[in-house]
Amino acid sequence: MEILRSIIQGITNDSPVKEVTKGIYWTAVVSRLCGLSSTMIRDCAYDDNAETLHEKPYSEMTALELASYSLMPDISRASVGLAAINSIIEPDYSRCVEMNASEFLIEHGKGMNISVVGHFPFTDDLRKTAKTLWVIEKWQRPGDVPEGEAKRYLPISDIIAMSSTTLINHTLDYLLALCPKESIKMLLGPTTPFSEVLFQYGIDIISGSRVLDTNTALKSIREGANFRQLKRTGAIRLLTMVSKTFK
Repeated sequence: MEILRSIIQGITNDSPVKEVTKGIYWTAVVSRLCGLSSTMIRDCAYDDNAETLHEKPYSEMTALELASYSLMPDISRASVGLAAINSIIEPDYSRCVEMNASEFLIEHGKGMNISVVGHFPFTDDLRKTAKTLWVIEKWQRPGDVPEGEAKRYLPISDIIAMSSTTLINHTLDYLLALCPKESIKMLLGPTTPFSEVLFQYGIDIISGSRVLDTNTALKSIREGANFRQLKRTGAIRLLTMVSKTFK
């Protein structure tokens, strides 16, 4: 969890928590901004360390206090912690482009060996252009490989795209250690913090989202919207930021 600790230590501002909303797919924390993270409901159901109580009401905490929950083994609380981190870190918009991660992967992954940690909707399209595609997933669908196979496929991959839920379940540090130094490494998904600390740990590209319309986003989350449905409301903006050393 070294990366998470470094992200939290790098936060220089704070804000009171105004609201916490948990839906089936997404968790939102509203403080300075509206930050999102994956609820990871299936993992919560199998979390032996889960605790039903927290120290004090979220509304009596600051976002930085709540961010420390991201370090907890309880997936449900760690998810809230990541959303809190995303509620106080604002991207450097001068370095961002409005681009979906799938666009980059499909364009730059032609003829390459690609590993994707987490099953994303674009994997079928990516498979058509990649030389080889390995989708590494805990909850496998047809064609996916088990998460334990990461140690086999990441070291032979040219491009590695990792779901930012790896921050919630605390596997990102382990996965990065398996990646070849020369590989292109991307962290993607709405849980992704726009923290430049990630670049210091070898991530080349971070691709996430910003909430433009908090009220619409919270309403959709409460109603069980998945991310595609959330995007269709216009409440979300997709952003991608690239390391200064990436060529």
